[in-house]
Amino acid sequence: MRLPTLLVLSTGLLAGIANAQEAQPLRLRLNADIRSLDPGVNRDANTDAVQNHLFEGLVAFREDASVGPLLAKSISVSEDGRTYTFVLRDDLHFSNGEPVGSDDVLFAWKRYTDPATGWRCLSEVDGRGAVKVTDVVAKDARTVAFTLAKPSALFLGTLARPDCGGTGIYHRSSLGPDGKWLTPVTTAPFKLGEWRRGQFIDLVSNDRYSALPGERDGLTGNKSTTLQKLRFAIIPDESTAKAALLAGNIDVNFDVQNADLAEYKANKDITLDSASVMNVNDILIQTRDPLLSDVRIRRALQLALDLPVLVDQVSEGTARPNNSPIPPASAYHGKLQAQPITRNLALARKLLAEAGYKGQPIRMITNKRYQSMFDQAVIAQAMAKEAGINLDLDVLEWGAQQDRYLAGSYQLMSHGFSARLDPSLSFEMFTGSKAEQPRKAWDNPEAQKLLAQSMEIADPEKRQAIMDRLEVMFREDVPMIVLYSEVRTSAVRSYVSGYRSWAMGQPRAWGVSIAR
Repeated sequence: MRLPTLLVLSTGLLAGIANAQEAQPLRLRLNADIRSLDPGVNRDANTDAVQNHLFEGLVAFREDASVGPLLAKSISVSEDGRTYTFVLRDDLHFSNGEPVGSDDVLFAWKRYTDPATGWRCLSEVDGRGAVKVTDVVAKDARTVAFTLAKPSALFLGTLARPDCGGTGIYHRSSLGPDGKWLTPVTTAPFKLGEWRRGQFIDLVSNDRYSALPGERDGLTGNKSTTLQKLRFAIIPDESTAKAALLAGNIDVNFDVQNADLAEYKANKDITLDSASVMNVNDILIQTRDPLLSDVRIRRALQLALDLPVLVDQVSEGTARPNNSPIPPASAYHGKLQAQPITRNLALARKLLAEAGYKGQPIRMITNKRYQSMFDQAVIAQAMAKEAGINLDLDVLEWGAQQDRYLAGSYQLMSHGFSARLDPSLSFEMFTGSKAEQPRKAWDNPEAQKLLAQSMEIADPEKRQAIMDRLEVMFREDVPMIVLYSEVRTSAVRSYVSGYRSWAMGQPRAWGVSIAR
């Protein structure tokens, strides 16, 4: 049946409006400009956030920080655990239309592992770290095999690390005739539009992108986008960014200050989306200190803390307590890791009496650069006093605190570790020989042996068993007190649909649509 002319025109007009709306860029705030578009080279957190939209590697992190295939359609491991064979997906093309083959993987790997490139993660794969890749070969046009010197549970996670550029695969035309980095030509859902330094980075949709089936899943999964343009707007000042979001001049501020949450919540045009990230806030304990070498005093301090109250106040109600070095968002945060350590002042006082503690001052270092570290120190001081523990605070400049941390020169330190995406690395960040690395908090030879095993055994069930044993030992020794993992909150204009925060704390624009 022929539609009335007016209806045809109206339908066409509506479609045009919809297309115009969809063509609007998604404007996402960064607090500083990026450093480079060369993956894993001259990078910082903002650089990683942009490059996540431009580069794809063989594997990537899922929502729970486990590793899954991305450009690879299958991954097989030899019986001896030393050879990883990747078969590329059949439908892959670079943004210039060229197909992706095993020779492209070899090309990128050769450049990554050339010391002249300055790839951040070279030391992680050449034997200086936990992994040593001894050979990489193309078995056929779509199959690449990596051989390691010894089995490693960290190999796939290293390839996936955003600070390594995700070991992204790029076309040769990404380099100039002189071999220097030129521009990214890759397989991702976006490609570079314009980078106006100090102002914005514009990405545009890549019409040659081939999505995985299923749902969005961390940095892997289905990364389809209906956005024609994505703009990362550089706005260093937080109050300026807030004003821009409230005025509708940007669409997403992906890591807002807790102090601004109430104002955002009261605005009907703003929605908030939060996720627990994989850092940990903690109190480090120098176990070689004459007083704190007594585990009873360390346990008493832990039992003196009312973590639900402390964490609620420090995080302004956004976070929940966590006593494990493995953050709640990790796939390895199981029942044992989730068990809380509850406040018990009577037991704390009993342990102090048994240890002969007479109220001697214990100094805790903190700083005001990171407000949460200062706040948790002040609250811990008040709570410890109720158990009879006398804490004095030394407020240092952040650089001075870092120097003291690296030297192991402290009794207590209000502190925090940035995200570690593998459970072995969650323990490695504070476990080791103090004689070799004074910054290490937990000098337990048995724990070090277990940790080394966890870095070689890739089977998830066997690794979980090791993590559980480490957790038990950690709670017995109390070399540090884990308080919580932070929650990052994004403030988003209400006309934006599909934006989701996640455990790595970085923005993702795929799966997002706008209807301004």
